[in-house]
Amino acid sequence: MIAITSPSWSEKKPPPLPAGTLATAIRETLLFVSADSTSEKLATITPGREMVIVERNGQWLRVFANTDVEESHAQDAPVFGAEAAPPPISGWTTSKGVIAADTPNGDAVLFGIAANTEELASEAHAPKRAAQDARLLYRRMAELFPQSKYAAEADWRSADIRWQLEKEDAFSRPSAHEKENYLRQQLDEDEMKKIIKKYPGTKWADFAAYDLIDNKICGDWQGSEKCPEKESELYIKYADDHPESPKAAEALYKAAWRQAAAADMYSADNEDKKADGARVHAKDLAARLQTKYPQTDYVPRAAGLVYKLEQGIPIYGVDRE
Repeated sequence: MIAITSPSWSEKKPPPLPAGTLATAIRETLLFVSADSTSEKLATITPGREMVIVERNGQWLRVFANTDVEESHAQDAPVFGAEAAPPPISGWTTSKGVIAADTPNGDAVLFGIAANTEELASEAHAPKRAAQDARLLYRRMAELFPQSKYAAEADWRSADIRWQLEKEDAFSRPSAHEKENYLRQQLDEDEMKKIIKKYPGTKWADFAAYDLIDNKICGDWQGSEKCPEKESELYIKYADDHPESPKAAEALYKAAWRQAAAADMYSADNEDKKADGARVHAKDLAARLQTKYPQTDYVPRAAGLVYKLEQGIPIYGVDRE
């Protein structure tokens, strides 16, 4: 789980960079006025920022680089009072720690550094910017090396990190406790939809479609059977539409669990017929999971769910037993 430091998505994207060789920094990189480390420092470029190399002088590179401004969608910017983002800044930096589109094996190097940074972000005391750095490094990898075998996964990981950051922020707000999904902050779906369109029929598109379910589920169920029933339908539809997805078994398990939870809620409301129907549905979904995805970790979990159903052990609201 990525350690979350919620960014602001409201800044406007900087103007386009000049023509040259696309590049990015893999570590914090100083920008100088001239090709001399004793010259005036102009800025610090953080990992994953856009950079264009326009001149080379030995180990020195003259670049245009975007400064530390969050990259965002135009729709995130406020309608009134928005300030233009600063233009790319020009200066000199050393080639050490800069990966360019013409760097030999650059795609593997950049993807590996992004993956290591993402792993670092999952640690308990991760650096503040680790998740954002990983997101941008993945994004640059896909842009610099679009034909790489790593490009699709890099695109997906960049989009997913942003999704998880936004999700953590949205679900930490008071509105997240509202029952109806439309009453809380919705996550920006643009990048996920682009993944689905750009990589149709791939597991990356499957992953993106699975993430999109987050915008449709309830917040706090507030004792309403409608919520687990609705969510169960969402997960069933996902499994139907994406039968080969690595997430299909998980979707069926979540659908079965929600039917079992709905059964307990119906029982608490003395609606025994509906409770029995929901339990039957839960068992059917568990059986489907066990038949279609026998090698997944969700098979024993489904077996545990069925056992509780058969023994009359509550799934939801254990204190009601």
